[in-house]
Amino acid sequence: MAVPLHPDELLHVFSFLEARDLLCAAQVNKVWNEVSQTKELWRHLCLSRWSSCKASRMVLGTQTWKQYYLCRSELEFRVTSGRPGKDFICKAIAGHTGYIEQLAYISTNEYRFDGREKSVICTVSSDCTVRAWDLHEGTEIWSSPRQPVPLKNLVTYPQLQLVVTIDIQGLIKMWKAETGWELASFGLPTSSSAVELCDRPEAPFLLVACVNGILYTLRVPPLQVVSMVTVFSNTFANLLCSPDQQWVFASAQDSDVYPKVFYTQSLACPSEDEPPVSTTLPLWMCSQACWAPDEAARLIVVHKNENEDDMQLVVTTFELRAKKSSKDRVDILGDPADFRLGADAVHHTWPAAGSFPGPPEAHHVHAGGECSTPHPWHTLCFLESTSTPHLTSFQGP
Repeated sequence: MAVPLHPDELLHVFSFLEARDLLCAAQVNKVWNEVSQTKELWRHLCLSRWSSCKASRMVLGTQTWKQYYLCRSELEFRVTSGRPGKDFICKAIAGHTGYIEQLAYISTNEYRFDGREKSVICTVSSDCTVRAWDLHEGTEIWSSPRQPVPLKNLVTYPQLQLVVTIDIQGLIKMWKAETGWELASFGLPTSSSAVELCDRPEAPFLLVACVNGILYTLRVPPLQVVSMVTVFSNTFANLLCSPDQQWVFASAQDSDVYPKVFYTQSLACPSEDEPPVSTTLPLWMCSQACWAPDEAARLIVVHKNENEDDMQLVVTTFELRAKKSSKDRVDILGDPADFRLGADAVHHTWPAAGSFPGPPEAHHVHAGGECSTPHPWHTLCFLESTSTPHLTSFQGP
């Protein structure tokens, strides 16, 4: 007679199973059922399938990891196979009189499927206003007074319920997400080229690059300048923060200026005697870059080969870390790994599963091909599942 496996042995075996197989194993007997409910098994399945669970400080609310996995899987299935008018209801929210430049969620990261959590977004428009919307109700929550010039950038701090906008002249404003009250403002010397938020619980801050190549670090919420560093001389920079918010990649797209990586701790807590900790990457004519969602500091860059005449595109990957020596410095671990794209290859950057902005119950759905000009959209459209109270939203004409 075969000796039954000990629960610890079963747990080890179950750790190699996919969700479908784990659910089947739960039906064998009472012991298998109890082991299959182990929190660590379902947490691992969630982290493996949805990188946003790892990248964000997710709060599950009252549900278990298993409940989260099953609810979210069902919702994603309904999104991909739902029947218009039966599984989903399409609504349009109108209010802006100009183009919607950007939108961002201000809902907190408490992931629920029980209807207790609202899906709330903020939008900025060329009509010089910032507005908040309740997507479930299909209504406007608040609208700011009309600003002197159009707004072009928007970032949010859901945990702090704060909204940050930047207009075309470089004026930054902080708004209270619940009411739309203006809390603080700061004027850049020029217009901004990029903005990234660092939502650390102990000390949140904002990174803003100007078109003259200067990078500002501002304390949130008072918008006080913490540090100011010249990244590129009179060349506007693109910014890209790592998933753990320890690094920021600064580049001048399609330029012969080499990109840089900054250690964000040295920007938020600058030294009086030393410049911010950074390193220059020997990459020429960068066109695209991203951080690997499942890694703390793995940077992937698409660029051209400087040493060859054919200008072939190359993909290079870097592993980064901060290392203490006589003074802090940034090290690149090992040799950069790279491979070449074919002459006729077309490079597409797709978000990893679960990496869409906002709560997963309310993913954006972007339709259509590549566009070189902004879409003249001033209406928000979204899909609402008839079986769950949460939304899948998208922008539409």
